[in-house]
Amino acid sequence: MQVYREITPLKEPDVFVILDSWNNGFDYPVHNHPEFELNLVVGISGNRIVGDSNERYHNIDLVLLGPYLYHKWDGDEAMQQSGQPYRVITIQFGMDLFNSQLLQKDRLYKIRKLLTAASRGIKFHGNTVEMVMEKMVELTQDNGFSSIIVFLQLLDLLSKSTETSFLASEGFTPQALRSDSNRIQIAYGYILKNFHNPNLKIGDLAALVNMSNSTFSHFFQKYTNKNFTEFLIDVRIGNVCKLLLNTDENIGQISYRSGFNNMANFNRLFKKYRSCTPAEYRRRNKENVAFDWEKQITPWQFLPSDAEVLEVFKPDKYTTTRVLHN
Repeated sequence: MQVYREITPLKEPDVFVILDSWNNGFDYPVHNHPEFELNLVVGISGNRIVGDSNERYHNIDLVLLGPYLYHKWDGDEAMQQSGQPYRVITIQFGMDLFNSQLLQKDRLYKIRKLLTAASRGIKFHGNTVEMVMEKMVELTQDNGFSSIIVFLQLLDLLSKSTETSFLASEGFTPQALRSDSNRIQIAYGYILKNFHNPNLKIGDLAALVNMSNSTFSHFFQKYTNKNFTEFLIDVRIGNVCKLLLNTDENIGQISYRSGFNNMANFNRLFKKYRSCTPAEYRRRNKENVAFDWEKQITPWQFLPSDAEVLEVFKPDKYTTTRVLHN
């Protein structure tokens, strides 16, 4: 699957930027960028791609994305043609917005965890969406320094929410687990390095951190909210999805490279976790993602992944209302 690089309007002096779009369509490719992004879609239903997640959203959708996590929203064509009003508000901010010293402060601990977790894409629901939507609408008006305060309140609100779910799987965006526990970091790192080994067992990790199997099992579930087997399958299925989308390898090779040594068991687990076969997953995610980047509405906003990003390519104008906060 071709993934494009978005050249966002965020510049060095900006704290963050907001793109506010009314009834503007979804004519853009699957893409990524180095900035964090909080995306709110209101008044329309459609399909959302975030990493290896491809699912429907209905009427309202709020998602936080980490850097370089590729994504795309589509809106139902019939709803767009009906003239029904809909709105998309996007906030983008840089990876370096919070310097390392500031993020280490106790008061920002939850925000720090939120931004780390965003590497998998976080969907918010329930009352959180209503509260966040109110602040995002407020931020579409530049109120100077007051807007910076509202932005920080917004991040604080998101960081405290329990109405969340991850979109991309563990294996799709592998990275070290951020935790105060050194043992869980060691265990998680070992899984990411060795998940392709079909003989990986919980006893290997328990011995690594000097625990009994039973003690480690409870310890692991406490930190990951999954038992070892569920977590390992999630990592392996995530890696399968990444290879299905980004390579032309056959499914047998991909399953073997991801730690499965039995095709029947692999197919059963994949269908259980993704509600389709691996071949169907590959086909669905590669359909309707072609994009003629030379005809994009905002010239040079999206570039092929192998293109060098030069200053001359950065667009001066965007099709959406743009609010810079600096």
